[in-house]
Amino acid sequence: MILAGDIGGTKTTLALFDWKTERVDPVREQKFASADYKALDDIIEEFLAPPALPKPEAGEPESEPEPPPTIDDACFGIAGTIYGDKCQLTNLAWMIDGAKLSARFKIHRVRLLNDLEATAHGLLVLRPDEIEVLNHGVPPPAKGAMALIAAGTGLGEAILVWDGRQYKPMPSEGGHCSFAPTSDLEMDLLRYLRAQYTHVSYERVVSGMGLHNIYEFLRDTKRNEPTWLAEKIKTGDPAAIIAEAGLKKQAEIAVQALEMFATTYGAEAGNLALKTLALNGLYVGGGIAPKLLPTLKEGQFMKAFVDKGRYKKLLSSIPVRVIMNPEAALLGAASVAARLSEGGA
Repeated sequence: MILAGDIGGTKTTLALFDWKTERVDPVREQKFASADYKALDDIIEEFLAPPALPKPEAGEPESEPEPPPTIDDACFGIAGTIYGDKCQLTNLAWMIDGAKLSARFKIHRVRLLNDLEATAHGLLVLRPDEIEVLNHGVPPPAKGAMALIAAGTGLGEAILVWDGRQYKPMPSEGGHCSFAPTSDLEMDLLRYLRAQYTHVSYERVVSGMGLHNIYEFLRDTKRNEPTWLAEKIKTGDPAAIIAEAGLKKQAEIAVQALEMFATTYGAEAGNLALKTLALNGLYVGGGIAPKLLPTLKEGQFMKAFVDKGRYKKLLSSIPVRVIMNPEAALLGAASVAARLSEGGA
């Protein structure tokens, strides 16, 4: 049995798999609110604990509790940078130590991956119906590099390098590169954000908080925020409310925010494709893209993606696909744990 996890600052998902060589469904899976726990260890302990047994009827003997499952190997995709066998989460005060987890839970091998690296492993086992195409492209006949960009709570990026036999995912912190405006409006957005942050990264624009930042910029400069939307944003998740209002065309400011978000997302996806020469495909992951798929398909994303001057033709040839399976990172972690059990990397 292997244990896989997708560990984020907001949510943690753990699952047990009887994964040998081919992708299988989890034997058991559970989601946890990360902030409710002091450490990942506490979540794993709760997850692996045998379920509580019902009280026996009068005169009946008590049932023996199930023994905890034996875990051969484990892999966790974590929203943070991996240093050796340790990881400090970016948006949560957890320090995860692979060696300590291995010792505490008697797991033979524990592997830690950056969450985008785990998603990159996951896209390699996705099924055709778990992907939406934004651009079919014309990939070269020989296999080469692919890339992954994923906006969610933050902005993650990863690279997949072909080594002649298989794809090797590589982590990156490219989402923290400096935001580069491509229009006068985006230049005004940069000036607006520079008044709040010492460094304006792409994550400040292309993420859940980024959509909210774009909205606030439009609100403070265009002065076209409806009162009902302002009140609704105060009481809920701003990014989700803005996205819903924009998709339903309920407020012009929300529509403008989504268009600006899609344009900036596409521009940075194109930057990543150029930097990595991802001629075999650029994948869009994370939790936001599937929800905003209608906006992404309207054209602003791909227009910005290919808008690189002399490299427009090259970028137009790159397949661009959206990952629709929200558990791609979990599947990637499971596939790595399965290879550990086979004696692989």
